[in-house]
Amino acid sequence: MNNFDPEAENKEILRRYRYLMKIWLPKKEEDRKMVRKAFNMALEAHKDMRRLSGEPYIYHPLEVAIICAREIGLGMTSIVCALLHDVVEDTEFTLEDIRGLFGEKVASIIDGLTKIKGIFDQKTASIQAENFRKILLTLSDDVRVILIKLADRLHNLRTLDALPEKKRLKVASETIYLYAPLAHRLGLHAIKTEMEDLAMKYTDPEVFASISNKLKESEQERIRFINKFIQPIRQSMTNQGFKFSIAGREKSIASIWEKMKIKEVPFEEIFDVFAIRIIIDSPLETEKADCWTAYSIITDIYRPNMERLRDWISIPKANGYEALHTTVMSSTGQWVEIQIRSKRMDEIAEKGYAAHWKYKDTIKVSSQLDHWLDRIKEMLDSSDDNALSFIDDIKGYFFLDEISVFTPQGELRTLPANSSVLDFAYAIHSEIGNTCIGAKVDKKLVPISAKLKNGQQVEIITSKRQTPREEWLDYVVTTRAKSNIKQSVKEYKRKFRPTGQENIKRWFEKSSMETTVENIKRFQVSMKFTSLTDLYYAASQDKIGIKDVKAFATANMKSGWFTFLTKPVTKTKPQEVAIPSHEKEIVPAPGVLSGNFEGEELKRGFEVARCCNPIPGDDVIGLVASEKLPIQIHRTNCPRAIELMSSFGNKMVKVSWINRESIAFITSIKVLGIDRMGMLQDLSRVISAELNLNIKSFSLQADQGYIKGEVKLYVPDVATLNRLLLNLREIEGVRNVTRVD
Repeated sequence: MNNFDPEAENKEILRRYRYLMKIWLPKKEEDRKMVRKAFNMALEAHKDMRRLSGEPYIYHPLEVAIICAREIGLGMTSIVCALLHDVVEDTEFTLEDIRGLFGEKVASIIDGLTKIKGIFDQKTASIQAENFRKILLTLSDDVRVILIKLADRLHNLRTLDALPEKKRLKVASETIYLYAPLAHRLGLHAIKTEMEDLAMKYTDPEVFASISNKLKESEQERIRFINKFIQPIRQSMTNQGFKFSIAGREKSIASIWEKMKIKEVPFEEIFDVFAIRIIIDSPLETEKADCWTAYSIITDIYRPNMERLRDWISIPKANGYEALHTTVMSSTGQWVEIQIRSKRMDEIAEKGYAAHWKYKDTIKVSSQLDHWLDRIKEMLDSSDDNALSFIDDIKGYFFLDEISVFTPQGELRTLPANSSVLDFAYAIHSEIGNTCIGAKVDKKLVPISAKLKNGQQVEIITSKRQTPREEWLDYVVTTRAKSNIKQSVKEYKRKFRPTGQENIKRWFEKSSMETTVENIKRFQVSMKFTSLTDLYYAASQDKIGIKDVKAFATANMKSGWFTFLTKPVTKTKPQEVAIPSHEKEIVPAPGVLSGNFEGEELKRGFEVARCCNPIPGDDVIGLVASEKLPIQIHRTNCPRAIELMSSFGNKMVKVSWINRESIAFITSIKVLGIDRMGMLQDLSRVISAELNLNIKSFSLQADQGYIKGEVKLYVPDVATLNRLLLNLREIEGVRNVTRVD
C-alpha cells in the first residue's frame, strides 16, 4: 500500500502553480484572477484522483499549462483551458459549469478537447485515425485546441513509464506517426524533437540508449570543439557591434539515428550531431540584412559549402520557419552547420503558431502557415468518410520539403517538393485540376506529370473534354489533388456498380459460395482492392472473372482458416512445432511466443512480418490484421508496425519470445568494404563454418575497388546475429556490417 504525504504533496502543487505564474507573467490582474479560479476548480475537481504513477492528478493539468505557457507561449485563455482540460471528462463538473464561470470561448475549447478525448472510448476499427481526424477538424474552430492537445500529449510522453508496456507502445507509435509531424507543421520544433526522442525511447530502446550514451561520452570533447570554433565568430561579430547569442545545440537522438540509417554509417561517422545557432537581437526593419551580414562574417572565417546554403529568410517555410542555414569547413576538417536567426525568428522557430500570431499584425504579411491551415480545412471538407484513407493522404504532407512557384500573374504558391503540374492545377482550383491537359512552364509546353522546381512560372492549360483518371494518382503528391482525383474516379466507377454486383453474384453461385457481405468483403481483400466500388468496377470491366472466384474458394477450403463457405470445412489446429524454417516463416504460438492471448487468437497462429523479419531477442508486438488471419509479428521499431499501432492501437497483442534452438528465422545483413581476393570465401567461412548458419541467398557486387553485398540467412536469435555482425567486422577489408531493417 502506498504511503502518501499530503503536506509534501500540497507544497509541491503550490510550487508548480507559482512556477506557472512566474513563467507566464500576466499583464492584467483580472487575467491572474481567472487563472487562479481555474486552478482552484481543477484542484477541487481532481482532489481525490491519482495518476497511474501514484502522483496527485492535479500535477498533470498544471504541467500541461506550464508547457502551454513556457514552450508554446500561449495566453490566459489557453492556460485556463489547459488547467481544466480533463475536468468535464473525468469529474462531475459539466460544460455548463465551465461556461458560467469562464465564458463561451473557454467552454468551446474545453468542448473540443473533451470530444477529442471521448472518441478513445469507441470500439471503432481505427480509434487513432478517427481521433486524429477529429483533432484536425478542430482547426476550423480554434487552433488552440490542437496546441493544448499537443501539450497534453507531450506531458503524457514524459510520464509514460507508469503505463503498461502495450499502452506505452501504442502512445509512442501514435506520436511518431501523427503527433510529431503535426507539431512540426505547426512550427513547434522543440516539442516535435522531444516527442520523437521520447517515443523512440519505447519503440527502439536499445538504439536510443546506445546513441544517448555515446552523446554523453563525447560531450566534453564536443564542448571543447564548439568553444574553439565559435571564438573567432564571437570576436568578429562583437567588433562589428552586434547584440547576439551564439551556442552549440545538440541534435535530437531521433534525427541522429535517421542520419545513421540513411547514410548507413555508425554514430562515430556522423559529423553533424550538433549545430551552431546564432540569434541576433535586431529590430524588425534590419533583421534580414543583419542575418546576411552575420553570414558574410562567418564565411570570411570559414569556407562554406554552397550546396548547403538554405535561405528561409526570403521565402519562409510553410510552418513559418525563418532562418539562414549554412555549412562551413572547420580548421580541423570537420563540416559544421550554422543557423542564423533574429530573436523574432527564433521565437517563431521554437514556439510556432502562437509566436507567429503574436507578430502577425506587426509584420503585416500573410503567413505561409495561415495558407497551410486553410489548405488543411479544405482537405477536411473535401475528404471522404474513411478516416484511414484520409490519414494516409495527409500524413506524408506534414514532413515534405517545399518548393515555391509562380502563377502567370506573379503570385507565389508554395507546394510540397516533387509536386507536378497537376498538383499546381488543383492548388489553384479543383475544376482547373479536373480539366488540366498540360502546362507552360517557363513558356515551354510540358505534360501534366512534369515535376516542378523552385522559382518556375506555371501557366495551366485546360480542356472541357478532359476528365480525371485513376493513373493521375501516380502523378500527384498533394492531398488536395489526391482527394479530388479519388472523388471524381469514385463517382465514375459507381456507375458500373450494378453490373459488377450481378457478375460477382453469378460467379459465387457457380463456385458453391453464398453471396454474403462477409464473403464478398473477404474476396475483396484477397484480390487486394481497397473498396467494394473498385471490386465491382473490376468485375464489370472483365478485369477479374469466375476463375478468380474459384481460386479464392479453393484456397480458403484448403487453408482451414475460414468457415464461411456453404460447404462445411474442418479447421486445422496449428502444429506444436515450427514449420521447417527453410520453407516458410510461419510461427505457431505454442513454444515460440508467449502473451496474454484469448482463445481465438491462440488458434490463429502467428506470421512473421516480412517487412522487418523479427527474430527471438527483438522487442516485438502482435498485430491483429483480421479476425480470421494469423497474427502478424513485427519488431516494435518497424515503420510499418508504428503505422499500424498508430492506426489500430486497439488491435495489438503484446508478445514475447520463448527461445527454441530448433527454430530459425530469416533475416538480412548488408556488408560494405574494400574488394580483395578471398573476400567472398572469408565471409562464407564466418557465416557457415564458424557460426553454423544456413545462407538463403548471397549477392556481392564489386565496383571500382569497393564491395557491397547482402546476405539472407537463418538465425535462431538476436544474440547469434549480433555475434555474427561482430565476427564479420573483424574480417580484413570489411568496413561496415549492418542488419537490414
